Amino acid sequence: MEALLIIGALVALLLLRVPVAFAMGALGTVLLMLKGLPLVAIPQRLFGSMDSFELLAVPLFLLMSNVLLKGGVGRDLFSAVQAWVGHWPGGLGVATILSCGLFAAISGSSVATAATIGTVAIPEMKARGYHEPFILGQLAAGGTLGILIPPSIPLILYGVITETSIPTLFLAGIGPGLLLAFVFILYAMTYSRLRADIPLTRATWPERLRATALALPTLVLAIAIIGSIYAGIATPSESAGVGFVIAMVMTFAMGRMTVARLREAVEDALGTTAMIFIIVAGAKVFSYAITLYLIPQQISTWLTATIESPTLFILAVGGVLLVIGFFLEALSMMLIMVPVLFPALEAMNIDPIWFGIFFVVLIETALITPPVGLNLFIIQAVGKARLESVVQGALPFAAMMLAMAALMWFWQDLVLYIPYRLF
Repeated sequence: MEALLIIGALVALLLLRVPVAFAMGALGTVLLMLKGLPLVAIPQRLFGSMDSFELLAVPLFLLMSNVLLKGGVGRDLFSAVQAWVGHWPGGLGVATILSCGLFAAISGSSVATAATIGTVAIPEMKARGYHEPFILGQLAAGGTLGILIPPSIPLILYGVITETSIPTLFLAGIGPGLLLAFVFILYAMTYSRLRADIPLTRATWPERLRATALALPTLVLAIAIIGSIYAGIATPSESAGVGFVIAMVMTFAMGRMTVARLREAVEDALGTTAMIFIIVAGAKVFSYAITLYLIPQQISTWLTATIESPTLFILAVGGVLLVIGFFLEALSMMLIMVPVLFPALEAMNIDPIWFGIFFVVLIETALITPPVGLNLFIIQAVGKARLESVVQGALPFAAMMLAMAALMWFWQDLVLYIPYRLF
């Protein structure tokens, strides 16, 4: 009964449109006061939630992605990919997905990926006669690769919350991320074949070489970031810091960055970082409070007693996340649900690394489902389009993501083969 009352109170606050961070923080504070604990525990928890070397990677990756965004690097990346695959059926669609995957491997941010590639790709695809809902839906979905293909900010947060290895989570995200990008590419090529009116343009070899030369520094940056993490040379935080410095030097050297643009990039990154850290702080207070009330243990006991099959448990988790995803954005879903569900994984014999990737695929889907799919609004703003058009185009991609989540359950080596057998 106590657990139901606490969960009901949180849901009521969220329905009243109280910001997630303040809803969790305020409710956690009240629960601690009811326990008679000294309120000094609250600032200690708030500080402790941010005093983490692993979390330092979040603002650094955001800084780097904003510098690349303001420096117009996405245009170089898209132009290079387009030069090589633009003549394929659905070539611009293929170029869009590949560019999203490549930029995701640098930024770790879904929003930055969608905004950067969308700014360049939408006018190009419209000029070639692609259907507007397809353009917008593909970019909204392509942006979600930014939180699956490593480095990934949600995977960093999952690792911090659950105390699992962040590099191992990064490795586990490679297989599903690449396969999902491949499925998106197949869909783009099939769509193009069904619409024969889309013109195909083959770039000349000088055009390809020129475009590749402009994009080469960005590709080297991506390889340096990912390679340093997987080779054990640098931690994600150290790699993000070095990446930010390289991105800044690179954009200034190319004449793409000014002091004013750098200031805008820093301010944007600061705003996003503050939002993330405030939510993390509120979630930590709430998590501490419900732990004292033994809520996660009660829910874990109830789940294991009620749902004996791991398959049914995963189906239940998937259903709950999809429903919650209609109302909460991805980060809030993770910070609310992971502490509650994580204790049940051991009893269900579910690998926490696998569950982290499964969870991220589902919150990816939430990013392109209305009414609170963040990527839908990002692409709507970038494309200056109606939200209905973005939603219409995104629904097939949401179905593909759900199919990916199901495939991951039946073929778990898709997630676990690379981290456990290759490394």
